[in-house]
Amino acid sequence: MTSRDPLLVVIVGPTGSGKTALSLAIASRFNGEIVNCDSVAVYRDFEIGTAKPTAEERARAPHHLLDIVDPREPFTAGDYARMARDTISDISRRGRLPIVAGGTGLYLRALLEGLFEGPPRSEELRDRLRAREKAKGTGYLHRLLTRLDPDAAAAIHANDTPKLVRAIEVCLSSGERMTDMWKRGRDPLQGFRVLKIGLNPDRNALYTRLNERAAKMFDSGLVEETRRLIERHGDDARPLASCGYAQTVQFLRGEINRKLAVWAAQQSHRNYAKRQITWFRREPDVQWITGFGDDAELQARAIDLVASNL
Repeated sequence: MTSRDPLLVVIVGPTGSGKTALSLAIASRFNGEIVNCDSVAVYRDFEIGTAKPTAEERARAPHHLLDIVDPREPFTAGDYARMARDTISDISRRGRLPIVAGGTGLYLRALLEGLFEGPPRSEELRDRLRAREKAKGTGYLHRLLTRLDPDAAAAIHANDTPKLVRAIEVCLSSGERMTDMWKRGRDPLQGFRVLKIGLNPDRNALYTRLNERAAKMFDSGLVEETRRLIERHGDDARPLASCGYAQTVQFLRGEINRKLAVWAAQQSHRNYAKRQITWFRREPDVQWITGFGDDAELQARAIDLVASNL
């Protein structure tokens, strides 16, 4: 990295902290384009439960890596890193400012630091792990990974079975923690100066927002959307394991009532935010700003920060 390298702005923070609003403010000021870094928003057809940028927001600045994957297809952090690197390089070549915004820490780490060469897949082990999860109930794999590799468990949602299975597979096959393997043999991003801006809202205010947002998702048609998604893609489509959708699936199966589904979705979002905060606090060189990304004063501070780095 040199002082002549182009700038890459990265906006991180927990779900509901206003990353979209801040990325739009920076994009508007500096002729920028926004690159999604959310592992659920990459999937097509999933709208209400993902809090993707609205059509109006997308019209304010070009957005990339949204709605690019079929919900039945696997999509890894490595896939994301390759596509994101190509995208930010193209944005920069065209003389515009690339802005990566999202809350999936593993995707961001893959983009900026590269990925390790993990052990090969073992379908036999994967089948055993999936069978054990089915027998012991949701949460078993996450608890197992927490014992094997707490840092990896903090970065992976408890319902994200494919990522949990891979992380456990790496630990068991290699005899090492996956997070330790991340630190070796990676291919860091070259050719950019990276400015990381972190949003740090008040915890209670954030939880209030998340509770309100989850309830609004149900009022805005999350149940109907989830029913259509199951009919189109099957009930094992990968994004259906994410916050909000997982609880809606339980409601549609008759396992819980609507009120409990809303409460469980709210709790799931709060827990996810807590894990994101833990993850990003360990991210080096983040310029933290207290508040929400839709606050005008915070936006002005962030814009000054970007301007001082251009």
